Amino acid sequence: MSKYSKQFKLKVVKEFLKSGGLKRVAHLFKISHAQVRNWVLVHRLHGVAGLNPKPVHHPASFKMQVLQYIDLYQVSLHYAAAHFNIPSPSTVWMWQKLYNEGGIAALQSKPKGRPPMPKQSEIAALLARPSSELTHDELLRKAQYLEVENAYLKKFRSLSPAKALGKQEQVQVITGLRRSYPLQVILTVVGIPRSVYYYWVNASFKPDPYLDTKMQIKTIFHAHKGRYGYRRVQTALSSQSCYLNHKTVQKLMAQLGIKSTVRPKRYQSYRGALGKVAPNLLERNFGASRPNQKWVTDVTEFNIKGEKVYLSPILDLYNQEIISYTITDRPQISMVMQMLQQAFKQLKPKDKPMLHSDQGWQYQMGFYQEALKEQGLTQSMSRKGNCLDNAVMENWFGIMKSEFFYQEKFETIESFKQGLHEYIHYYNHDRIKQKLKGLSPVQYRTQSLVLT
Repeated sequence: MSKYSKQFKLKVVKEFLKSGGLKRVAHLFKISHAQVRNWVLVHRLHGVAGLNPKPVHHPASFKMQVLQYIDLYQVSLHYAAAHFNIPSPSTVWMWQKLYNEGGIAALQSKPKGRPPMPKQSEIAALLARPSSELTHDELLRKAQYLEVENAYLKKFRSLSPAKALGKQEQVQVITGLRRSYPLQVILTVVGIPRSVYYYWVNASFKPDPYLDTKMQIKTIFHAHKGRYGYRRVQTALSSQSCYLNHKTVQKLMAQLGIKSTVRPKRYQSYRGALGKVAPNLLERNFGASRPNQKWVTDVTEFNIKGEKVYLSPILDLYNQEIISYTITDRPQISMVMQMLQQAFKQLKPKDKPMLHSDQGWQYQMGFYQEALKEQGLTQSMSRKGNCLDNAVMENWFGIMKSEFFYQEKFETIESFKQGLHEYIHYYNHDRIKQKLKGLSPVQYRTQSLVLT
């Protein structure tokens, strides 16, 4: 962009044409008298259009044309610059100097700044080529890239063997390697721009503005034995008159390497629409007037010393009895089919219950749905992602885990399975419920059958 606007140049020229005096006009507008003379001459040769901003870069052919004009007509650099509307005679002088030293090749425009770093794709292509096809220089470059890559990986593993390095750790490694290798080669291998590297180098010398806040965060976190996540830590900080955005607190906790205890993830059997999804016929109407009228089912997961165990039960909504279940080490379709076959044995010829589940992949399988159809059962499914549509089954899982799973320690999977069998028998036969008039599910069902 031009330092002086067209309007300013025209104002200077008009002042000179009106009253004359190069030095006077130059002093008046606080510019050099050579600048005034150049603008006046350009205006005389090209008019007002000559004062428009000029292109910064000129092709070598144009530069050669200017030099040939000077040689042919023996004009001054000042006049030649004005004739070709070049902003400064010193530019023409530089072209002359370059031509005398290197010929027309020296007049070619050179890209400014440092040469661009090779792209990762270029390095990959170089490393992939057979050594027999490479020149001597390419072989040296390939060897250097491999050496730097090997050195970087060694440093990487020594600093953080289990996770990726952050930018500050990467800069630390790069700075250490600079003693042995060129910086540009290291940055090319690592894939970090030079500007990013120097930004983090400079940032490492600045004092940490959150140093005191980090101490507060650690105090709060350990006072609550790791139970507070970044949102509750933010609330606690606010009560201490330290107001930060929750994302900032999350970032600072990540820098400190602390995070709250994460609840175990629930087993999710939903994998998208793999088959036919049944409508929600149950519609949260969890009441039943007789046994084998409405059933609900689901699958839950247990973690026993790093090993997974799965439970697939069917619960009768009449008395909330577990009428059938399977326990397996893998959530396969055979687990659900075996559970169904056990449940079918409980049915009388006139019993045609509705069986409600979520949209888990097992319940979308064709042979599962065909088995229900053959027995005359009606299939119902919860709406996608809505666990409340199967709330009774979810509630039973919560009761079972609170009363059994979380209360005991299991040394082996077999001891867990045995304990789960015993709990389900206890739940069905011995555990009384207020909703069942103080009876267990089996007692309530037996009593109702006697009364009918």
